[in-house]
Amino acid sequence: MQQENPPFVTYSKNVFIPLTNVCRNHCAYCGFRRDPGHPEARLMKPEEVIPILENGAKAGCTEALFTFGEYAEELPEYCEWLEVLGYSSTLDYLIRLSEIAIEIGILPHTNAGVMTRSELEALKPLNASMGLMLETTAVLEAHRDCPGKEPERRIETIREAGKLRIPYTTGLLVGIGESREDRIESLETIAALHGKYGHIQEVIIQNFAPKPGTPMEKHPEPTAEEMMDTVALARQLLPADVAVQVAPNLIDPKVLIAKGVSDLGGISPLTIDWINPEAEWPDVRALQAKLGGIPLRERLPIYPQYVRKGWYPERISGLIERLSDREGYRKPPENEYAEE
Repeated sequence: MQQENPPFVTYSKNVFIPLTNVCRNHCAYCGFRRDPGHPEARLMKPEEVIPILENGAKAGCTEALFTFGEYAEELPEYCEWLEVLGYSSTLDYLIRLSEIAIEIGILPHTNAGVMTRSELEALKPLNASMGLMLETTAVLEAHRDCPGKEPERRIETIREAGKLRIPYTTGLLVGIGESREDRIESLETIAALHGKYGHIQEVIIQNFAPKPGTPMEKHPEPTAEEMMDTVALARQLLPADVAVQVAPNLIDPKVLIAKGVSDLGGISPLTIDWINPEAEWPDVRALQAKLGGIPLRERLPIYPQYVRKGWYPERISGLIERLSDREGYRKPPENEYAEE
């Protein structure tokens, strides 16, 4: 059945900070990961991160998206890089950078792979929201040699975030070898977690995009029909208060909005999508023109209903109150540079 278009579609304005591309997993579709010995392997230094945060604040961004490879500390050379910066773990380094982001005026959102309860607890006081793509509940060849992609481990991270009342983002990666039945099972799993804990603010339906030089570089992308079907399933199976999101730099969102999409995720005016560097972010005004009569409305990395419910830590309460309007959406920025 055809969905009615929502009264508006939301998005956030962010800066994308890929803290490190070193990762213990070897996903067959990933073009981001690097081994420590690779010339492009990196751990961003504070002097690289801080200007991005400062420029983001000047441009009216409200979200610092910290993303990085999972448990890079399992690789000894990476630990040496951390030690040079004066840290014993990525978590400790991330905590410090999150503090700096808050001081500058941007809300941290962390996407760090599977995490333990204690790691989530350590980050919760400094994050407006957090996230982990479930991707799929299926066991796939694409995830061979990927300890962090075991479905139950990812489900457990999402579950622990729910117990801690952390506003949370998750999603499906469509077209990596899973079946339609797998997608249904994945969505039902997410719906059940939200039903119990009420913390899933958005579910991303992300289309697989092949990357040169990866084992899946010749694997076919999902068809437009598959994406429309998966979005429609998501809207049917997920609770009404959970947003369905697609990435507007990876797929044309207009037809998918009619199927149930209500959010377009983080769009950066300054930084590239480091996971999909070939796909440029759309200009917000051009995107609005493309959507025609469907208005865009800016939000924070924490969704409005969680702002209204007070699901955020004391450490960032002043910043959230300054950035949000009475409904919990983004207050129009005083800085006109954000609209240039």
